Amino acid sequence: MSESGFSTRAIHAGQRPDPGNGSVAPAIWATSTYAQDGVGGLRSGYEYSRSANPTRTALEECLAALEGGAHGFAFASGLAAEDTLLRTIGRPGAHVVIPDDAYGGTYRLFAKVHEPWGLRYTPAPLDDLAAVAAAIVPGETTAVWVETPTNPLLGVADIAAVAELAHAAGALLIVDNTFASPYLQQPLGLGADVVVHSTTKYCGGHSDVIGGALVTDDDALAERLRYFQNAIGGVAGPFDAWLVLRGLRTLAVRMERHCDNAERVAAYLVDHARVAEVFYPGLDSHPGHTVAKAQMRRFGGMVSFRVAAGEQAAVDLCGRTEVFTLGESLGGVESLIEHPGRMTHASVAGTALEVPADLVRLSVGIEDADDLIADLDRALA
Repeated sequence: MSESGFSTRAIHAGQRPDPGNGSVAPAIWATSTYAQDGVGGLRSGYEYSRSANPTRTALEECLAALEGGAHGFAFASGLAAEDTLLRTIGRPGAHVVIPDDAYGGTYRLFAKVHEPWGLRYTPAPLDDLAAVAAAIVPGETTAVWVETPTNPLLGVADIAAVAELAHAAGALLIVDNTFASPYLQQPLGLGADVVVHSTTKYCGGHSDVIGGALVTDDDALAERLRYFQNAIGGVAGPFDAWLVLRGLRTLAVRMERHCDNAERVAAYLVDHARVAEVFYPGLDSHPGHTVAKAQMRRFGGMVSFRVAAGEQAAVDLCGRTEVFTLGESLGGVESLIEHPGRMTHASVAGTALEVPADLVRLSVGIEDADDLIADLDRALA
């Protein structure tokens, strides 16, 4: 299966037909506990669903296969995955380099949850290798945390180059691959040690589930992650695991349509008089375009832009669209629009990670592109 194409793995990895009844769709194993053949005699390795559940196992196997990794772990949310990872690799006094435009929830986890327990962090522009090197504290930095593309400014980091810097300092490279999805980018093959996903987004793909994931090739790290996953308990339930697994089956075809539509939307916005700046890695003018072209299959479904008339105009614009739904999150089949400064990134206001007040972020869905452009045209008018 590891040598198969992406869509073949998405449909078959961890999802073999049921040996009893031949069902081609994985079952939802809605059970908390399992009968044992005597004390300590487990049937097929399952004893309690916090530790392992067959539906979750299927999802974890599929995620690992799609990322080209050996070990997958599914969680109740992306932040539950991040928190478990930080508790696994962190310690009081440890240091992590993070993006200077990280997702607001990730920043909040570092600043409000882990920093009071002694974990230190330094924001750095991860597209600037000199700045990354300067932010690393030899002997203290345990990880460099990368988002690429970043949320919401769509910055692009050279994963292989940052991996070299991290590993030279004895640190792990962690890559949040949520915006790209496993279809567009596979960080483990570029030198990352751990891949993070909010599976709520493109992996699930239908705005109907909350989930998170970690994938690694490191056997020793995987053992620790498995222990902490069970000990902390923020695991994906069987219904949620099943929904994400169903979403993965169509990930490739959905991502192609997301990319098609985002490219058209970005090209439209670039030429609009009321748009001051467009952030999309697929544009030749994007500073990370060359790197993105080298390490991504395509450029993704996320587009951000600054409104020339300022903050209030950006806020008003978000309320005028009809096809784009005003809402947080991203990666679903429907198009979403939001104002990061007042919504998803409100937690970074007043910090070095504060986003522009006139910024609008689009999650471009799989509707007809002409309708999306017409909707934006009305809202910008």
